[in-house]
Amino acid sequence: MPSETLPEPAWVHDAVFYHVYPLGACGAPATNDFQSAPIARLDRLLPWLDHWAALGVNAVYLGPLFESSSHGYDTADYFHVDRRLGDEATLARLVEGLHARGMRVIFDAVFNHVGRSFWAFRDLREKGPSSPYRTWFRGLRFDARNRFGDPFVYEGWHGVEELVKLELRQEAVRQHLFDAVTHWVKRFGIDGLRLDAADAMDLDFFDGLASFCRGLGREFWLMGEVIHGDYRQWARPGRLHATTDYALWKGLWSSHNDRNYFELAHTLKRQVAPSGMYEGLSLYTFADNHDVNRAASLLKDARHLPLLYLLLFTLPGVPSIYYGSEWGQTGRKEGGDDRPLRPALTEPPGPAKPPHPGLREAITRFASLRHQHEALRQGSYRELLVRNEQLAFARERGAERLVVAVNASDKPAEVEVPMTGTPDGDWIDLLEPGRRFSLRGGRLQLGALPATSGRVLRQA
Repeated sequence: MPSETLPEPAWVHDAVFYHVYPLGACGAPATNDFQSAPIARLDRLLPWLDHWAALGVNAVYLGPLFESSSHGYDTADYFHVDRRLGDEATLARLVEGLHARGMRVIFDAVFNHVGRSFWAFRDLREKGPSSPYRTWFRGLRFDARNRFGDPFVYEGWHGVEELVKLELRQEAVRQHLFDAVTHWVKRFGIDGLRLDAADAMDLDFFDGLASFCRGLGREFWLMGEVIHGDYRQWARPGRLHATTDYALWKGLWSSHNDRNYFELAHTLKRQVAPSGMYEGLSLYTFADNHDVNRAASLLKDARHLPLLYLLLFTLPGVPSIYYGSEWGQTGRKEGGDDRPLRPALTEPPGPAKPPHPGLREAITRFASLRHQHEALRQGSYRELLVRNEQLAFARERGAERLVVAVNASDKPAEVEVPMTGTPDGDWIDLLEPGRRFSLRGGRLQLGALPATSGRVLRQA
């Protein structure tokens, strides 16, 4: 192992994440006036902690928390909690409550860009070329005006001038960001970072960040947001431990909508099957998040929701639940507006009439299975059967072998799973322990697999 490598924390392999977007979940105002006294809206999450624990959650990813102008991804100050959410004591209460329940905590680290209210950018606007921070921003030139009327131009994230790209090759910028990480670790005791817009950042910044984090003296996880590309550019020794797995996300919902499990099987074979591109990586997997339409709004057939989550929890990766989606919360972007994806949380235990009754209970069972079986957390993946609406695969680790079979059809389907070389014997369904199935002559006979259902099987 290279000396500069930040070891992957052991806890990640056993993690079931819950993802919260605090500004939305806590009902914060859409914009920050930078004048009001802090309001401890983060306290609204405290009554939920036991509910998350009961769901099977043991890690929480908190979206942007630090002073910003609007949505949190336009940072104004990395060292102050957003006043719309509270103050340092408020955030400390939340993290302490999570840690007290055995949950790891990671923060959203928005290091690619800042907002125009960022303190160093305000200095630039005031002093122009004489600002000592003029080297902090990517593509800064004083030969033109930007659309806000400033006598300079600069690079914005994807051309959005409200999001000013930082010059991450500048040592002073790196040191400022690393100092922020040190502050977050010392003050709040966090366990890792989710790096926003990682696919838009200099790769050597992550090398420096990983080297820096190695000196934090704790099991620290680094995960990058990557939409497209070969995840191995980011997730590799000496860099990040993991990235978001958008390829699997797409395959999970579109294979159901198109009634085409061949798409999902192709993604899995490419990524996590033996000799797959990402075999051995623990990628961050999800059904939805703060940037994409909710799973309940993506799926054409709501009966596929439990199937989607069954697959999420039994396939390789580190699964995450986006807040509210455990009861089938809907939400779509409207004209590019993300706010419908980020609503305020109700009081526990959630809606009196959830959109999809029984989904939370199903997810709780899937999470419990994952916690009970190492093969689901760290086992290898092997495809066994693929049809348009049926899929079966094995998860294996050591002596433990599990078989997962799903039927997305709206009708029962006869399923016989080929398992050449496996000794004859009975198998039990871990989701329905009273059901036993026979494996004879290398064929596991499941009979008529009910419509829109799945089984997780283990040798009796």
